[in-house]
Amino acid sequence: MKLTQSEENYLKAIFTLSQEDKGTISTNDLAEKMMTKASSVTDMLKKLGEKNLLEYQKYQGCQLTELGSSCALEIIRKHRLWETFLVDKLNFGWDEVHEIAEQLEHIQSTELTNRLDEFLGFPKVDPHGEPIPGKDGKIEAVTNRIILSEATIGMKAIVMGVEDDQTEFLQYLSKIGLNLGTHIEVLDKLNFDGSILIEMKGKQVQFSNTIAKQISVKPV
Repeated sequence: MKLTQSEENYLKAIFTLSQEDKGTISTNDLAEKMMTKASSVTDMLKKLGEKNLLEYQKYQGCQLTELGSSCALEIIRKHRLWETFLVDKLNFGWDEVHEIAEQLEHIQSTELTNRLDEFLGFPKVDPHGEPIPGKDGKIEAVTNRIILSEATIGMKAIVMGVEDDQTEFLQYLSKIGLNLGTHIEVLDKLNFDGSILIEMKGKQVQFSNTIAKQISVKPV
């Protein structure tokens, strides 16, 4: 199905919000996500509804149809594969690739996407630790992950991903030397504010509870 870039962006946003909420997506939540007016969102939802990509009821929000979910997953697949290519093959930093991938994800060729996947060795996660959908639209569950804020004192772990891929946050993590695959050990947790002290690469770093909630790790 031929879709405009704007339509694809909406489908991806609705899918992302649905994964966070698991319910119907309100017009206001989508407007905030897309940084636009609620009236503009309503117009787009009607268009997508006419294409059988979602079900929309006024004042009750929207849900993607099976076709809409399939289209959204294909867009996400392309985005995460391009991010992986940019980091692994062109040596971009993980804080630099999101906006470029936002442009590349709208390339329509399915054959190009599949060849890119093969060229990269069929990666399972992108540079931020997010799972990459397969060409069948399925996402393999990433198991044994916990949020750093839930780690216990003395736990040793490997950094597996980040929940927040905003440029400033990724730049901060890169500056202190924390990346995917970094080994850490939890040294202490402060009950009164939830901050956490870790050791990594021979140095100690303290994270606020807010930051610790944005980092996922796998105990080892």
